[in-house]
Amino acid sequence: MTAEEYATLEFDVSDDVAHIMLNRPEAANALNRQLAQELMHAVLRCDEEPAVRAVLISGKGPTFCVGGDLKSFTEQGEHLPHHLKEVTTYLHAAVSRIARMEPPVVAAVHGAAAGAGLSLACACDLVIAAEPARFTMAYTNAGLTPDGSSTYYLPRLVGFKRAMELTLTNRQLSAQEAMEWGIVTRVVADEDLSEEATTLARQLAAGATKALGASKRLLHIGWTETLETQMEHETQTIAEMARTADSREGISAFVEKRSAQFTGQ
Repeated sequence: MTAEEYATLEFDVSDDVAHIMLNRPEAANALNRQLAQELMHAVLRCDEEPAVRAVLISGKGPTFCVGGDLKSFTEQGEHLPHHLKEVTTYLHAAVSRIARMEPPVVAAVHGAAAGAGLSLACACDLVIAAEPARFTMAYTNAGLTPDGSSTYYLPRLVGFKRAMELTLTNRQLSAQEAMEWGIVTRVVADEDLSEEATTLARQLAAGATKALGASKRLLHIGWTETLETQMEHETQTIAEMARTADSREGISAFVEKRSAQFTGQ
């Protein structure tokens, strides 16, 4: 699938940064089957293209993503359970690849991040939020349960009791509260969101891509490993990174007191 074939998102690569923009502003970027599928394809493309060294995910229009497209759900009738399994299969494949791929992923959140929109933000490596942004789980308001990884990430980000509160009460968090709770990395003025998020993505794209990806993997697996096993993973990984061109460049640059010029190799 080429960038031109996407109907529900925009995709482009510039300065080693892939920009995925959810493009259903008329539906507040709600996730329907097509958007979930195209998001999966776009994320897979980011994982496969050597030219991509960082990813930026944003939403077109006045909001980031309000979650699942409830209007499309009502059209499914008795087939809704099958439909939801299909939508979540695509969405979950995208989320899984975000966690596993080497390029760091930045979310630029404005307006509402609700339901699967909140899940998507939580799955990204770094989250820049505009001051007016709002975050809420929303699922149980529709008689549904969370998806998109939020029951995995939220307890790890905010703690079990806070995750339970957000899930059961659908409490809405401001951007500042979301940062204080650990969901958001940085809060910026609404008018500065695009520039700040792009600058961060470009900064990451200029880094040692393989080391960034390996560091992501170490942090993810650390949740379930014993201390000694995790340290062995660290030993094996740092030795593997020492074989890369970026490692040789980074060490040389440090010794020579100059800025490193990483190539992602």
